[in-house]
Amino acid sequence: VQLQASGGGLVQAGGSLRLSCKLSGANFALVPMRWYRQAPGKQREMVASITSGSNTDYADSVKDRFTISRDNVRRTVYLQMNNVKPEDTAVYYCNTETRGRAFWGRGTQVTVSS
Repeated sequence: VQLQASGGGLVQAGGSLRLSCKLSGANFALVPMRWYRQAPGKQREMVASITSGSNTDYADSVKDRFTISRDNVRRTVYLQMNNVKPEDTAVYYCNTETRGRAFWGRGTQVTVSS
């Protein structure tokens, strides 16, 4: 199972960014997908999740600004980030669980300038 994330970069506060994560090696339509982030000196935290049935959940800090979605044909999960803030600066990781364990992508850096 491999997860390949992309779409990070530098964005100004108030701007938007879309992250993508493509899954290979598992049946994408059947697995939950999550986005986590880790800022320097902080613990990794879950940002958003989406079940195989497309039910979603969000951290309070990103509700009404971020949207997670999935495309089962493209085997890809997205994180649309709107109205970003400097505190959103972090490395963002995608994650799934299958075959009794968790799998992680390599992470993509998001930097929000004020």
